[in-house]
Amino acid sequence: MAYILRKLGFLVFTLWVAATLNFILPRLVPGDPVGAMLAKYQGKLDPSAVDALKIAYGLNDQGSMFSQYVKYLGNLLQGDFGRSISQFPTPVMDIVKMAAPWTIGLVGVTTILSFLLGSALGLYSAWRRGKPLADAMPPLALFLNSMPYMWFGLVLLYVLAFKNSIFPLGNALDPFLKFGTPEWWSSMLRHAILPALTILITSAGGWLITMRNNVMSVMGEDYIAFARAKGLSERRLLNRYVLRNALLPSFTAFGMAIGFVIGGSILTEVVFSYPGLGLQLNNAVQTLDYPLMQALFLFIALAVLLANFIVDLMYVYIDPRVRDGKAT
Repeated sequence: MAYILRKLGFLVFTLWVAATLNFILPRLVPGDPVGAMLAKYQGKLDPSAVDALKIAYGLNDQGSMFSQYVKYLGNLLQGDFGRSISQFPTPVMDIVKMAAPWTIGLVGVTTILSFLLGSALGLYSAWRRGKPLADAMPPLALFLNSMPYMWFGLVLLYVLAFKNSIFPLGNALDPFLKFGTPEWWSSMLRHAILPALTILITSAGGWLITMRNNVMSVMGEDYIAFARAKGLSERRLLNRYVLRNALLPSFTAFGMAIGFVIGGSILTEVVFSYPGLGLQLNNAVQTLDYPLMQALFLFIALAVLLANFIVDLMYVYIDPRVRDGKAT
């Protein structure tokens, strides 16, 4: 319990730091949301409209920076991130709610699948090393893992969508489909295959290399040689000793890799015009939509922190030393 409380405290503290940086950094950048709106409308807004915009974005507050910070935190706790500049007057939270399910579905499913696939192939590559297929996997995985998400996505898009029309060129759905119908699900899956393959293939190579190295390291331990000397079968040796101990470092890497996967998914969504948080973030940067950028950065930080917290909770059940309070 002390371990969980410590990790929960770290989660809350880190989220507070991220929220604070999210408050400070935009105020260090020249200009403000109202200035961006004036540029968008080429100065055609009358003074009353400018005053209304300042009120909407909280820029009419003449109080101290600390009072603005307290108000900012209060708005965050209420889920109020202000109104989007590029999609004014739509609340930022409404945009996030519409985009988040697409990113969560794409990144969540592909991250878990790539971890399972890469770990299974890495286990096979290490356990059966010396065989042609097992020895061919590491260099191929290293090549795939070194490819940028955007480049690989463009290759898939060109070959499978543009040249051969096997999959759609972009977006997440065909138009005019009713939600929940078989046609809707079929269209959603067809549009998701190429973005999912981009993330799955490029990230699975990294898990293969990681798992292979972990397995080979475990197989060099003295207790593995002792278990073999006792006459344990290869299957029992693999399941009871090798796999369990090789997975522990992979779980740690899984939590840390979430941030890189989310970063890659942002580029992937841009390539495929997939209407998730990544595409919204790209549009927000291009249009200088500061409120939307702030919200998206904070949600990405929250996703990474929650993923790491879940991994820490899983450690309680995987590693006996954590349950007994002998590991941190």
